[in-house]
Amino acid sequence: MQTIQRLPAEELFKNEIAALIAAEKDPIPTGWQMSPRSVLTYICGGKAGKTKITPKYIGNQRLVEICIATLVTDRALLLIGEPGTAKSWLSEHLTAAINGDSTKVVQGTAGTTEEHIRYSWNYAMLIAKGPCPEAMVKSPVYHAMEQGAIARVEEISRCASEVQDALISILSEKRVAVPELGVEVPAQKGFSVIATANTRDKGVNDMSAALKRRFNIVVLPAPNTLKSEMEIVESRVQQLSANLDLFAETPDTDVIEQVVTIFRELRNGVTLDGKQKLKSTSGVLSTAEAISLLTNSMALAGSFGSGRIEPRDLAAALQGAVIKDEDKDSISWKEYLENVMKKRGEQWRPLYHACKELR
Repeated sequence: MQTIQRLPAEELFKNEIAALIAAEKDPIPTGWQMSPRSVLTYICGGKAGKTKITPKYIGNQRLVEICIATLVTDRALLLIGEPGTAKSWLSEHLTAAINGDSTKVVQGTAGTTEEHIRYSWNYAMLIAKGPCPEAMVKSPVYHAMEQGAIARVEEISRCASEVQDALISILSEKRVAVPELGVEVPAQKGFSVIATANTRDKGVNDMSAALKRRFNIVVLPAPNTLKSEMEIVESRVQQLSANLDLFAETPDTDVIEQVVTIFRELRNGVTLDGKQKLKSTSGVLSTAEAISLLTNSMALAGSFGSGRIEPRDLAAALQGAVIKDEDKDSISWKEYLENVMKKRGEQWRPLYHACKELR
């Protein structure tokens, strides 16, 4: 029985990765475990021998090709976009396919320091023995340089400028100096960095032009059609529910379509048919939030309901997802209920009444 709450991508999809490696026919770059074509198949789906490869990213395949081609060179990769556009998800799966290890991660926050990018020290051992290799605590980036692997830096725009500057020197020189030991550690072939940045956080710690020049930048858009967003939501909800004890049936297509329609309309400020303008909410209402909303609805249905998502389960989760700013979002949500959802006919009426009752 699995007891780990969240397995890394290379563990969840180890059979697919093994099948791709076994069926490999193309040249493999130094430090990689499979060819760029096989990485593309792993990300976008296909077949490896008799094994079906499930798509991990549903979107523009050319963007994925650009990401993979960037990592073949000595350039780092920066994925930017709105929250919930699968930046971290794509980053994790790229490293899982290329190195078989997606766990060399630096999580960017206001508390991230330069030591998280370079190295720090075990101070008890430092006092006892002085500067020595055994006393060094290597960062995920340091380990990646030593092993010729790929490190991930999440939410790089949330890091302070001195942290970003530390990354500039590593990406430029492809080596890290350790003056305490009088050595410089060069990066092995295959080393690279995949960073992610949230366009909503642009003003937190804006990246310098010098740092941006060290990256190839790929912008990940939100899904451009209702159908593609529904496919993403459905596949991720199925994957998540398989690893969680939700005790509920996965939502049917009609439920997913309702949630995705509501999110797309409030996100874009217009109904899907383009005939009615709407007040947008303060939240992003991303694809990732739609996935979270449906898993939360499943938890409600499994724990306190019939085991099948009902309108009251969906309404409770919708309320929390849509209304982030009580003053502004309550007005937008009330107008959406009365001017859009109420007029959509019988299929939407149970959800409308459940939302009204909860309010």
